Amino acid sequence: MSDAAQPMRTQQALRAAHLYYLQDLTMDAIADELGTSRSSVSRLLKYARDTGLVDIQIRSPLDQAAALSRNIRARFGVHAHVVPVPDHTSDVDRLERVALSAARILTQYVESNMVIGISWGSTVSAVSRYLVPKTTHGSTVVQINGAANTRTTGIVYASEILRRFGEAYGAFVQQFPVPAFFDDPATKEMLFRERSIRRVLDLHERMDLVVFGVGAPQAPVPSHVYSGGYLDPEDRDELTEAGVVGDVSTVFYRADGSWKDIGVNARAGAPDLDTIKRAPRRVCVVAGRSKAASLKGALAAGLVTDLILDESVGQAILQP
Repeated sequence: MSDAAQPMRTQQALRAAHLYYLQDLTMDAIADELGTSRSSVSRLLKYARDTGLVDIQIRSPLDQAAALSRNIRARFGVHAHVVPVPDHTSDVDRLERVALSAARILTQYVESNMVIGISWGSTVSAVSRYLVPKTTHGSTVVQINGAANTRTTGIVYASEILRRFGEAYGAFVQQFPVPAFFDDPATKEMLFRERSIRRVLDLHERMDLVVFGVGAPQAPVPSHVYSGGYLDPEDRDELTEAGVVGDVSTVFYRADGSWKDIGVNARAGAPDLDTIKRAPRRVCVVAGRSKAASLKGALAAGLVTDLILDESVGQAILQP
Protein backbone atom coordinates (compact mmCIF):
# COMPACT_ATOMS: atom_id res chain seq x y z
CA MET A 1 0.00 0.00 0.00
CA SER A 2 1.28 3.47 -0.87
CA ASP A 3 2.00 6.04 1.84
CA ALA A 4 -0.76 8.23 0.42
CA ALA A 5 -3.37 5.46 0.74
CA GLN A 6 -2.44 4.56 4.33
CA PRO A 7 -4.27 7.47 6.09
CA MET A 8 -7.41 6.80 4.05
CA ARG A 9 -7.42 3.09 5.01
CA THR A 10 -6.85 4.00 8.65
CA GLN A 11 -9.75 6.45 8.53
CA GLN A 12 -12.04 3.85 6.96
CA ALA A 13 -10.99 1.24 9.53
CA LEU A 14 -11.64 3.69 12.37
CA ARG A 15 -15.10 4.48 10.99
CA ALA A 16 -15.94 0.80 10.59
CA ALA A 17 -14.72 0.06 14.12
CA HIS A 18 -16.89 2.83 15.59
CA LEU A 19 -19.96 1.52 13.79
CA TYR A 20 -19.31 -2.14 14.71
CA TYR A 21 -18.01 -1.92 18.30
CA LEU A 22 -19.69 1.25 19.60
CA GLN A 23 -22.94 1.41 17.63
CA ASP A 24 -23.57 -2.36 17.29
CA LEU A 25 -24.23 -2.22 13.56
CA THR A 26 -23.97 -5.46 11.60
CA MET A 27 -21.27 -5.83 8.98
CA ASP A 28 -23.98 -5.75 6.28
CA ALA A 29 -25.29 -2.43 7.63
CA ILE A 30 -21.77 -1.02 7.81
CA ALA A 31 -21.12 -2.12 4.23
CA ASP A 32 -24.24 -0.24 3.10
CA GLU A 33 -23.21 2.89 5.00
CA LEU A 34 -19.66 2.87 3.69
CA GLY A 35 -20.67 1.86 0.18
CA THR A 36 -18.50 -1.24 0.16
CA SER A 37 -18.78 -5.02 0.51
CA ARG A 38 -19.19 -7.13 3.65
CA SER A 39 -15.80 -8.75 3.05
CA SER A 40 -14.18 -5.30 2.84
CA VAL A 41 -15.72 -4.38 6.20
CA SER A 42 -14.33 -7.59 7.67
CA ARG A 43 -10.85 -6.67 6.41
CA LEU A 44 -11.18 -3.14 7.79
CA LEU A 45 -12.09 -4.49 11.24
CA LYS A 46 -9.15 -6.89 11.15
CA TYR A 47 -6.88 -4.00 10.15
CA ALA A 48 -8.22 -1.97 13.10
CA ARG A 49 -7.37 -4.79 15.50
CA ASP A 50 -3.96 -5.57 13.99
CA THR A 51 -2.81 -1.94 14.03
CA GLY A 52 -3.98 -1.20 17.56
CA LEU A 53 -6.90 1.08 16.61
CA VAL A 54 -9.09 -1.37 18.52
CA ASP A 55 -8.03 -2.97 21.81
CA ILE A 56 -10.36 -5.77 22.87
CA GLN A 57 -10.38 -6.75 26.55
CA ILE A 58 -12.45 -9.47 28.19
CA ARG A 59 -13.44 -9.21 31.86
CA SER A 60 -15.41 -11.88 33.69
CA PRO A 61 -15.55 -13.03 37.34
CA LEU A 62 -15.61 -16.59 35.97
CA ASP A 63 -12.44 -16.13 33.88
CA GLN A 64 -9.82 -18.60 35.15
CA ALA A 65 -6.97 -16.64 33.56
CA ALA A 66 -8.08 -13.47 35.35
CA ALA A 67 -8.26 -15.31 38.66
CA LEU A 68 -4.78 -16.69 38.08
CA SER A 69 -3.53 -13.17 37.31
CA ARG A 70 -4.91 -11.92 40.63
CA ASN A 71 -3.29 -14.78 42.54
CA ILE A 72 0.10 -14.12 40.93
CA ARG A 73 -0.13 -10.43 41.75
CA ALA A 74 -1.05 -11.22 45.36
CA ARG A 75 1.86 -13.67 45.71
CA PHE A 76 4.62 -11.84 43.85
CA GLY A 77 3.51 -8.21 43.70
CA VAL A 78 3.66 -7.94 39.90
CA HIS A 79 1.07 -7.07 37.26
CA ALA A 80 0.28 -10.36 35.52
CA HIS A 81 -1.37 -10.98 32.16
CA VAL A 82 -2.23 -14.67 31.78
CA VAL A 83 -2.74 -15.97 28.23
CA PRO A 84 -5.17 -18.91 28.01
CA VAL A 85 -3.50 -21.76 26.12
CA PRO A 86 -4.85 -25.37 26.03
CA ASP A 87 -2.70 -27.98 27.76
CA HIS A 88 -2.27 -30.04 24.58
CA THR A 89 -0.68 -27.09 22.72
CA SER A 90 2.90 -27.70 21.56
CA ASP A 91 5.66 -25.62 23.15
CA VAL A 92 6.34 -23.84 19.85
CA ASP A 93 2.68 -22.88 19.39
CA ARG A 94 2.44 -21.93 23.06
CA LEU A 95 5.33 -19.49 22.64
CA GLU A 96 3.74 -17.98 19.53
CA ARG A 97 0.40 -17.41 21.27
CA VAL A 98 2.02 -15.78 24.30
CA ALA A 99 4.26 -13.68 22.03
CA LEU A 100 1.24 -12.44 20.05
CA SER A 101 -0.53 -11.33 23.23
CA ALA A 102 2.65 -9.77 24.62
CA ALA A 103 3.20 -7.76 21.45
CA ARG A 104 -0.27 -6.24 21.71
CA ILE A 105 0.03 -5.52 25.43
CA LEU A 106 3.40 -3.80 24.93
CA THR A 107 1.75 -1.18 22.73
CA GLN A 108 0.06 0.42 25.73
CA TYR A 109 3.38 0.72 27.59
CA VAL A 110 5.35 2.43 24.82
CA GLU A 111 5.35 6.24 24.71
CA SER A 112 7.40 9.00 23.11
CA ASN A 113 10.82 9.99 24.51
CA MET A 114 11.39 6.57 26.03
CA VAL A 115 14.54 4.49 26.22
CA ILE A 116 13.37 0.92 25.58
CA GLY A 117 15.80 -1.85 26.50
CA ILE A 118 15.55 -5.08 24.50
CA SER A 119 17.13 -8.33 25.66
CA TRP A 120 17.60 -10.68 22.70
CA GLY A 121 16.45 -14.27 22.97
CA SER A 122 13.98 -16.81 21.56
CA THR A 123 11.01 -15.30 23.38
CA VAL A 124 11.69 -11.64 22.55
CA SER A 125 12.41 -12.64 18.95
CA ALA A 126 8.94 -14.20 18.77
CA VAL A 127 7.36 -11.07 20.31
CA SER A 128 9.12 -8.87 17.75
CA ARG A 129 7.33 -10.63 14.87
CA TYR A 130 3.90 -9.51 16.12
CA LEU A 131 4.51 -5.93 17.25
CA VAL A 132 1.65 -3.52 16.63
CA PRO A 133 2.88 -0.26 15.05
CA LYS A 134 2.66 2.82 17.25
CA THR A 135 4.15 6.15 16.25
CA THR A 136 6.42 7.71 18.88
CA HIS A 137 8.84 10.61 18.83
CA GLY A 138 12.29 10.84 20.38
CA SER A 139 12.36 7.21 21.48
CA THR A 140 15.37 4.88 21.45
CA VAL A 141 15.49 1.09 21.34
CA VAL A 142 18.73 -0.14 22.90
CA GLN A 143 20.22 -3.65 22.91
CA ILE A 144 20.87 -4.72 26.50
CA ASN A 145 23.27 -7.62 26.10
CA GLY A 146 26.03 -8.36 23.60
CA ALA A 147 25.43 -11.13 21.08
CA ALA A 148 28.84 -12.13 19.66
CA ASN A 149 30.49 -15.48 20.34
CA THR A 150 33.25 -17.60 18.81
CA ARG A 151 30.92 -18.74 16.00
CA THR A 152 29.17 -15.51 15.02
CA THR A 153 29.16 -11.76 15.49
CA GLY A 154 25.50 -12.03 16.55
CA ILE A 155 24.76 -8.94 14.47
CA VAL A 156 22.24 -10.59 12.13
CA TYR A 157 20.28 -12.23 14.95
CA ALA A 158 20.16 -9.31 17.40
CA SER A 159 19.83 -6.55 14.82
CA GLU A 160 16.74 -8.15 13.25
CA ILE A 161 14.98 -8.12 16.63
CA LEU A 162 16.01 -4.51 17.25
CA ARG A 163 14.98 -3.48 13.73
CA ARG A 164 11.47 -4.80 14.25
CA PHE A 165 11.08 -2.88 17.51
CA GLY A 166 12.54 0.27 15.98
CA GLU A 167 10.26 0.14 12.95
CA ALA A 168 7.15 -0.65 15.00
CA TYR A 169 7.62 2.36 17.28
CA GLY A 170 9.46 4.76 14.96
CA ALA A 171 12.42 4.68 17.33
CA PHE A 172 16.17 5.12 16.87
CA VAL A 173 18.00 1.79 17.27
CA GLN A 174 21.23 1.48 19.24
CA GLN A 175 23.15 -1.80 19.13
CA PHE A 176 25.55 -2.95 21.85
CA PRO A 177 28.64 -4.19 19.93
CA VAL A 178 30.25 -6.46 22.53
CA PRO A 179 30.54 -10.24 23.04
CA ALA A 180 27.85 -12.09 24.94
CA PHE A 181 30.66 -13.33 27.20
CA PHE A 182 34.22 -12.06 27.42
CA ASP A 183 37.10 -14.51 27.80
CA ASP A 184 38.53 -12.45 30.65
CA PRO A 185 36.70 -10.18 33.13
CA ALA A 186 39.59 -7.71 32.87
CA THR A 187 38.93 -7.30 29.15
CA LYS A 188 35.30 -6.48 29.90
CA GLU A 189 36.30 -3.89 32.48
CA MET A 190 38.67 -2.16 30.07
CA LEU A 191 36.22 -2.17 27.14
CA PHE A 192 33.40 -0.88 29.32
CA ARG A 193 35.54 2.18 30.05
CA GLU A 194 35.75 3.09 26.35
CA ARG A 195 33.67 6.14 25.44
CA SER A 196 31.91 4.40 22.53
CA ILE A 197 30.73 1.62 24.85
CA ARG A 198 30.06 3.99 27.75
CA ARG A 199 27.56 5.80 25.57
CA VAL A 200 25.45 2.63 25.31
CA LEU A 201 25.91 1.85 29.00
CA ASP A 202 24.60 5.33 29.79
CA LEU A 203 21.47 4.49 27.78
CA HIS A 204 21.09 1.35 29.91
CA GLU A 205 21.07 3.54 32.99
CA ARG A 206 18.23 5.62 31.53
CA MET A 207 15.95 2.79 30.39
CA ASP A 208 12.25 3.50 30.99
CA LEU A 209 11.00 0.14 29.74
CA VAL A 210 12.78 -3.23 29.53
CA VAL A 211 11.48 -6.24 27.59
CA PHE A 212 12.99 -9.66 28.26
CA GLY A 213 12.38 -13.38 28.55
CA VAL A 214 14.00 -15.80 30.97
CA GLY A 215 16.57 -18.33 29.88
CA ALA A 216 16.14 -21.90 31.12
CA PRO A 217 18.77 -24.62 30.57
CA GLN A 218 16.31 -27.46 29.90
CA ALA A 219 13.41 -25.75 28.10
CA PRO A 220 11.89 -27.67 25.12
CA VAL A 221 12.16 -24.46 23.07
CA PRO A 222 15.84 -23.82 23.88
CA SER A 223 16.85 -20.39 25.14
CA HIS A 224 19.21 -18.92 22.56
CA VAL A 225 22.02 -18.46 25.06
CA TYR A 226 22.05 -22.23 25.67
CA SER A 227 21.55 -23.35 22.07
CA GLY A 228 23.54 -20.74 20.13
CA GLY A 229 27.08 -21.72 21.05
CA TYR A 230 27.55 -19.13 23.79
CA LEU A 231 28.52 -21.47 26.61
CA ASP A 232 31.50 -23.84 26.75
CA PRO A 233 31.20 -27.16 28.64
CA GLU A 234 33.26 -25.57 31.43
CA ASP A 235 30.76 -22.73 31.66
CA ARG A 236 27.86 -25.16 31.90
CA ASP A 237 29.62 -27.11 34.66
CA GLU A 238 30.23 -23.89 36.57
CA LEU A 239 26.58 -22.86 36.27
CA THR A 240 25.44 -26.27 37.53
CA GLU A 241 27.80 -26.13 40.51
CA ALA A 242 26.58 -22.62 41.33
CA GLY A 243 22.95 -23.79 41.39
CA VAL A 244 21.88 -21.56 38.51
CA VAL A 245 18.21 -21.83 37.45
CA GLY A 246 18.18 -19.29 34.62
CA ASP A 247 19.30 -15.98 33.22
CA VAL A 248 18.03 -12.58 32.13
CA SER A 249 20.09 -10.79 29.48
CA THR A 250 22.85 -13.44 29.87
CA VAL A 251 23.25 -12.67 33.58
CA PHE A 252 22.64 -15.84 35.59
CA TYR A 253 20.89 -16.26 38.94
CA ARG A 254 19.87 -18.88 41.50
CA ALA A 255 16.43 -19.86 42.76
CA ASP A 256 16.65 -17.32 45.58
CA GLY A 257 17.46 -14.52 43.11
CA SER A 258 21.12 -14.18 44.10
CA TRP A 259 23.58 -13.55 41.25
CA LYS A 260 26.50 -11.33 42.26
CA ASP A 261 28.95 -14.12 43.20
CA ILE A 262 28.35 -16.32 40.14
CA GLY A 263 31.67 -16.35 38.29
CA VAL A 264 30.35 -16.37 34.71
CA ASN A 265 28.52 -13.10 35.37
CA ALA A 266 31.82 -11.25 35.70
CA ARG A 267 32.38 -12.00 31.99
CA ALA A 268 28.84 -11.23 30.77
CA GLY A 269 28.60 -8.58 28.06
CA ALA A 270 25.64 -6.93 29.74
CA PRO A 271 24.81 -4.48 32.51
CA ASP A 272 24.29 -6.09 35.90
CA LEU A 273 20.82 -6.95 37.12
CA ASP A 274 20.70 -3.90 39.40
CA THR A 275 20.78 -1.72 36.28
CA ILE A 276 17.76 -3.55 34.86
CA LYS A 277 15.95 -3.21 38.19
CA ARG A 278 16.29 0.58 38.03
CA ALA A 279 14.04 0.72 34.95
CA PRO A 280 10.53 1.77 36.09
CA ARG A 281 8.77 -0.87 33.97
CA ARG A 282 10.27 -4.32 33.39
CA VAL A 283 8.19 -6.62 31.20
CA CYS A 284 8.96 -10.33 31.36
CA VAL A 285 7.42 -12.69 28.79
CA VAL A 286 7.38 -16.43 29.55
CA ALA A 287 5.83 -19.46 27.84
CA GLY A 288 5.90 -23.04 29.08
CA ARG A 289 5.91 -24.82 32.43
CA SER A 290 9.57 -25.80 31.92
CA LYS A 291 10.52 -22.17 32.63
CA ALA A 292 8.80 -22.06 36.03
CA ALA A 293 12.01 -22.39 38.08
CA SER A 294 13.77 -19.74 36.03
CA LEU A 295 10.80 -17.38 36.30
CA LYS A 296 10.56 -17.84 40.07
CA GLY A 297 14.25 -16.98 40.32
CA ALA A 298 13.71 -13.79 38.30
CA LEU A 299 10.78 -12.87 40.55
CA ALA A 300 12.89 -13.53 43.65
CA ALA A 301 15.57 -11.21 42.22
CA GLY A 302 12.98 -8.42 41.87
CA LEU A 303 13.49 -8.13 38.12
CA VAL A 304 9.84 -8.10 37.06
CA THR A 305 7.12 -5.45 37.30
CA ASP A 306 4.86 -6.78 34.52
CA LEU A 307 4.54 -10.45 33.62
CA ILE A 308 2.98 -11.92 30.47
CA LEU A 309 2.75 -15.72 30.62
CA ASP A 310 0.60 -18.73 29.76
CA GLU A 311 -1.62 -20.59 32.21
CA SER A 312 0.67 -23.61 32.63
CA VAL A 313 3.68 -21.68 33.90
CA GLY A 314 1.38 -19.40 35.91
CA GLN A 315 -0.04 -22.38 37.76
CA ALA A 316 3.45 -23.84 38.24
CA ILE A 317 4.94 -20.77 39.94
CA LEU A 318 2.08 -20.72 42.45
CA GLN A 319 2.83 -24.25 43.58
CA PRO A 320 4.95 -24.62 46.77
